[in-house]
Amino acid sequence: MTALKVDIIILSYAKTAQLQQITIEAIESLFLSENPLEIGFEVLVLESNRDLAPYQYPNTKTIYPEDEFGFNKYLNIGIAQTFNTYVCLCNNDLIFHEHWASELIKTMTENPAIQSANPYCPRFGYHESIQNGPDVLLRHQTMHLNGVLTGWCIFVKRSIFETIGLLDEQFGFWYADNDYDFTLRRYKLSHALVKRSRVTHLLSQSHDTLMDKKEEMTTGQREKFERKWLRRSFLQRLMTWLNDRLIPYKG
Repeated sequence: MTALKVDIIILSYAKTAQLQQITIEAIESLFLSENPLEIGFEVLVLESNRDLAPYQYPNTKTIYPEDEFGFNKYLNIGIAQTFNTYVCLCNNDLIFHEHWASELIKTMTENPAIQSANPYCPRFGYHESIQNGPDVLLRHQTMHLNGVLTGWCIFVKRSIFETIGLLDEQFGFWYADNDYDFTLRRYKLSHALVKRSRVTHLLSQSHDTLMDKKEEMTTGQREKFERKWLRRSFLQRLMTWLNDRLIPYKG
């Protein structure tokens, strides 16, 4: 039996030995999480600390992009250098639990309309409507959107990029997931939270690597997001409102 190949793209900034160890432990937990005869992970690490080059994380291909770090920019580099049907876009501060990937693949196989999904994080403060909800929770089933789509581990069918294009590189860190969410909405694509798939996110570890540019990379991204989506959405709602009143309904 040939193992199903899954691309794992991990963004790492190991500016200290401790942060390097976090990436190593994420990779170790990844390879322990699935039967390698059934699912084979092909891991690409994009390491921002060029001083580590040419170090290769165990069982990975590790590259050191020359471009200045940008969350979506680096993910796009990873997407361009991988080829398998399924691809997972990951922070480095993760612990992968048993069968996390196989549960996501099973969900996408049983529900072909789902092309994008998140695993469930045991440490995340989900709203009780999510905690008590179904095992597979589609984004439109709850108003608590941030708990359904989170950017630290997004698992997709590669074919989704044929529809939405590559990720918007103006988003360097925060609001990258919000932009992705709104892009899926624009193209009417489903996203799901799969609660049987478990990946622990070690909260704030990624944020702490950005202290020298934290304002620019976090709250500084809000204006870009609002300029792209919220103002456009207002104009779209206004035009829809006007059209509903100016164009006669012909039923």
